[in-house]
Amino acid sequence: MTCAACSSSVERALNKRLGIDDAVVSLATKDAVVTFDPTLVNESDIVDAIESVGYGVRIEKIELVVIGMTCASCAMNVEKALKKTDGVISAAANLATRKATVEFNPGLVNLPILEKVIRDIGYEIEKSIEEDALTQRRRIEREERIHYRNRLIFGVIFTTPLMVFMFIDMGIDGFMQLTAIKYTMLALSTLVYFYVGWSFFKSAFKAVTHFTSNMDVLVSLGSSAAYIYSIVSLIIGGPLYFESAAFILTALVVGKYLEAIAKGRTSDSIAKLLGLQPKTARVIRDEVEMDIPISDVMVDDIVVVRPGEKIPVDGTIVEGITAVDESMITGESLLVDKKVGDLVIGATINKNGFIRFKAEKVGSDTVLSQIIKSVEDAQGSKAPVQRLADKVSAYFVPTVIVIAITTLTIWLILGGVFNYGPILNSISQEWYTHAILNTVAVLVIACPCALGLATPTGIMVGSGKGAELGILFKNAESLEKTLDIDTILFDKTGTLTKGIPEVTDIIPIHSNYSEENLLHLAGSAEKGSEHSLGEAIVRAASMKNISLDDPKEFNAIPGKGIVAKVNNQEIVLGNSSLMKDKQLNVSDDITEKMSSLQKDGKTVMIIANSKEIIGLIAVADVIKESSIEAVRILKELGKEVIMVTGDNQRTAEAIAKQAGIDRVFAEVLPEEKANIVKEIQKENRKVGMVGDGINDAPALAQAEIGFAVASGTDVSIETSSVTLMRSDLTQVVDAIELSGETLKIIKQNLLWAFLFNTIAIPVAAIGLLNPMIAAAAMAFSSVFVVTNSLRLKWFKPKINPNSTS
Repeated sequence: MTCAACSSSVERALNKRLGIDDAVVSLATKDAVVTFDPTLVNESDIVDAIESVGYGVRIEKIELVVIGMTCASCAMNVEKALKKTDGVISAAANLATRKATVEFNPGLVNLPILEKVIRDIGYEIEKSIEEDALTQRRRIEREERIHYRNRLIFGVIFTTPLMVFMFIDMGIDGFMQLTAIKYTMLALSTLVYFYVGWSFFKSAFKAVTHFTSNMDVLVSLGSSAAYIYSIVSLIIGGPLYFESAAFILTALVVGKYLEAIAKGRTSDSIAKLLGLQPKTARVIRDEVEMDIPISDVMVDDIVVVRPGEKIPVDGTIVEGITAVDESMITGESLLVDKKVGDLVIGATINKNGFIRFKAEKVGSDTVLSQIIKSVEDAQGSKAPVQRLADKVSAYFVPTVIVIAITTLTIWLILGGVFNYGPILNSISQEWYTHAILNTVAVLVIACPCALGLATPTGIMVGSGKGAELGILFKNAESLEKTLDIDTILFDKTGTLTKGIPEVTDIIPIHSNYSEENLLHLAGSAEKGSEHSLGEAIVRAASMKNISLDDPKEFNAIPGKGIVAKVNNQEIVLGNSSLMKDKQLNVSDDITEKMSSLQKDGKTVMIIANSKEIIGLIAVADVIKESSIEAVRILKELGKEVIMVTGDNQRTAEAIAKQAGIDRVFAEVLPEEKANIVKEIQKENRKVGMVGDGINDAPALAQAEIGFAVASGTDVSIETSSVTLMRSDLTQVVDAIELSGETLKIIKQNLLWAFLFNTIAIPVAAIGLLNPMIAAAAMAFSSVFVVTNSLRLKWFKPKINPNSTS
């Protein structure tokens, strides 16, 4: 806000919103004080109102590592508590990454308040340590594995004898009623109950005392019911189920341990990316060459890289030439030639030359760091498909407890009815046992973990796999919705085409001149030219190893061409207008040949000496081979493909014809591209836009999914949903395929989680499921979901099956 009109505009926008009683905006303090009805409007709506008139609110984003989240209900508890906090705009808790991502207004809330909110509902915050996000996550995962491994070993050692006693009792009737055996079982189960179960009980106690619920509440109720019932039976006489209590806890720890191992593998993609980065860099400071940690490299440092070494940070070459392997970043397997003035990317490999370069992007600003940040953001975000699971998770545990109480009540009533007497007095020991065991089975079989892990694990592995393929999804929503697009718009220059003019045709007109002669004369005349067409001719000569002479008396005529002397011979290179000025006759035959080339979207230059025209040279922005393949496959997939460009209609149609595109929008101004996207969306189409320039940014933002080619501008990448790290349009197809495969895995996970619970809980309630089997099945349920998600690690795109970065 810069003036009174600004503050008035914001104030009017706020006061128009339903639910806002009063808004006072101060230009001096840059504050907006808003009184509102929280049942009609929330802080996110207030921010939207301010942004709708072109202003912004200072919002900070933070990720907190939450200790103690064990199931979907835990994640929902954390999320709800944060969203209720004044100043929090949005909050999302991710069970798979153990993180809570919070957007908040720092004027109303700060980090200590957010941490207190989480602690107040029974969870802990990981203390900030100087380490990157992945190292922190890996450390927590390792600690979690060790925690469950130790309890698993302990549980197996002391539960095994209990299981042996149970099997002996099946063969020797009354074996478990021997006094020595009964007290041995009490001792063994007590050790398992308190050591293996302690973490479950601790988490359950915190949840209950803070009026929330989670999976640990169910586990604690189930195992405690079996353990306490057995102690009562030991005192008053009756069947013992110490082995059930111990087995339930041990089986759950087995599941938790396997789940922790599997979840650890979901972040392998980031580990691979981090592993690309060298640990040290060789820099020149005070004219001394020294090796320093990569974290100490500063902008403007001169970095030295020898053949075979990794380039540590991003920068521009100031000395030397080389070829660089950029496959780990772009997925492109061919080496890229580099010379003075060219950019180099950190983590790529300098293959065969000695170079020095000036560091320009270091630390978190490097391309590799931005890729890692992009993947982490995507992994920590929520997909729309998760909404249903979140709603169910919010009510899951209370519902299961109600079902368990109902199960206990019905079985006790049935016991009374079948014994024909006052219910409580007439229930036999057998009916008590049935009631308790079936209730325990209901509590233990219920698995909110599978629901909580179904979507985030799929998103983590899918977005990680995308990064390996050179495809960066901005968030989980982009990964999910990429599959839905049915219309794809391609920008032409630099997207469908290479974006760099190339010589396509050299046609000698005079018999004394060969193609090589013409290229030598034209290249020599254009040597040193800054015009893109001239540069294309010089490049063509260089690629054919044609040595060029220095031109004399070089003269550029704007809009027409050039005149220069090459080896004392005047060379004229340009259009028909320049030939006319030089009184050189352009015959009908030459005009016909030029027209034929121009129909294909090529720019034709006439080359002549002082006496006559000697040849034609055609230059064009050549279509990429991958563009033709991408368009063909997209059409096979049923997608409509459209080209939109600022070029003239003839050139646009020529390129579209080569690419196999039927619908073309030509001579489109930059600001009109977004309007074209809107018009197509009005046809009830879901649009994907592929572009690489600043003028594509509005259209990328307007489309349902914007694909930015990473060789393009930072602006277009910022506004896109998907970033393609290679200038290869078959990656659009790869992204659609990966989106479809990820969504398929997520749906399988959710189907499994819902079916498992809707079938298993009733089966347990009617007495068809032993609590020990229930515990094993519940543990397997979560492991299945995570393992199923890991199948995405082996995803291979149909077009580029060997593509990896």
